[in-house]
Amino acid sequence: MKKYFRFDELGTNYRTEFIAGLTTFLAMAYILFVNPSTLALEGFDLPDGVTGMDKGAVFTATALAAAIGTLLMGVVARYPIALAPGMGLNAFFAYTVVLTFGIPWQTALAGVMVSGLIFIVLSLSGLREKIINAIPANLKLAVGAGIGFFIAFIGFQNAGIIVGHEATLVTLGDLTQPTTLLAIFGLTISVILLALGVKGGIFYGMILTSIAGMIVGLIDAPTKLGDVVSSAPSLAPTFGQAFAHFGDIFTLKMLVVILTFLFVDFFDTAGTLVAVATQAGLMKGNKLPRAGRALLADSTATVAGSILGTSTTTSYVESTAGVGAGGRTGFASVVTAGFFLLALFFSPLLGVVTAEVTAPALIIVGVLMSASLKKIDWNQFEIAVPAFLVIISMPLTYSIATGIGIGFIFYPITMILKGRAKEVHPIMYGMFVVFILYFIFLS
Repeated sequence: MKKYFRFDELGTNYRTEFIAGLTTFLAMAYILFVNPSTLALEGFDLPDGVTGMDKGAVFTATALAAAIGTLLMGVVARYPIALAPGMGLNAFFAYTVVLTFGIPWQTALAGVMVSGLIFIVLSLSGLREKIINAIPANLKLAVGAGIGFFIAFIGFQNAGIIVGHEATLVTLGDLTQPTTLLAIFGLTISVILLALGVKGGIFYGMILTSIAGMIVGLIDAPTKLGDVVSSAPSLAPTFGQAFAHFGDIFTLKMLVVILTFLFVDFFDTAGTLVAVATQAGLMKGNKLPRAGRALLADSTATVAGSILGTSTTTSYVESTAGVGAGGRTGFASVVTAGFFLLALFFSPLLGVVTAEVTAPALIIVGVLMSASLKKIDWNQFEIAVPAFLVIISMPLTYSIATGIGIGFIFYPITMILKGRAKEVHPIMYGMFVVFILYFIFLS
């Protein structure tokens, strides 16, 4: 095993890799509780006919998808990179596809599965580079930042810090509400932990917030062992629904949904792989060795996750925490996968991780994702306009797809007017037409 994972070549050992794997798990364990809360549309008054997913089933699907994807990444690609259902993609799934579009979550799962299958084909065919090069770097950065703003907005909403208002659409909520004060406490604690460089600060912040909520009586405290540890919840409510509703995806609206799943996962994965590999010193000649295997592991995990019953599974930038602890090989990922399997037996804790507890995690993740703003070339107006429209439209329209669409429509227009039409890839002109049809269809 030491030879397979190249311990000696990379200057590492079992102890270091184990600690790295555990560190990565703690840094991203929050997804075990945030993802079920998100996909269940917890905290929202749902319109007639709109339903969220079963929290217990999503918890199990989340842990299994993370374990499968991370194990594949560790064994096949041999990278210290962990996977789990992605933040941003789960928000798009729940708040745009299901809540806004009114598409049943079963059909949305079928869309996730198809996007994963397309990703597998792209990973095997070598078309990856062509598609990556077609989308301007500035728009890729804008999408990441926009999703960050959108996620943070949802966090503020779930916390009760931002509420609806008839005259101004949104306004400051009642900060004296006990549940809102609990969310503010959680946000403060999380910020302090992360500012102090505590690895897994988001996860620990959720734990401390839940404990505080139990102390003041806002959250029911566990009273027996069964309130903490139990068998894994059944997958029956979600397992196989992607297959059962495959025939429902053949609409223009679902086409755009699938393309959005694919687009965000594709570039989020590429960016994460490069970032983690660079930090670990695994890049060679500015290229990522075994990139095809890594992308194949990622896309396969998405398909597996959709069948189990969760939104798109993707590589996590929190893997840098494990790399920072010394992780250099895929064995660290094997360890992380093991902890996700162990986490299956702690599902009762879902009852103490309320919307107010997860809200700070959403806000913090939004902060981290918005870091890409600094890399956008704001000095070029023809770039700044579509980038800004992508970012601002996502939270204002409550839709990641709409934000991408508006920005991708304006990009060819501003580039043509600036006399740079030849710099626009034909794929972007194709996207222009697709999104024009998309908005006409929505209207």
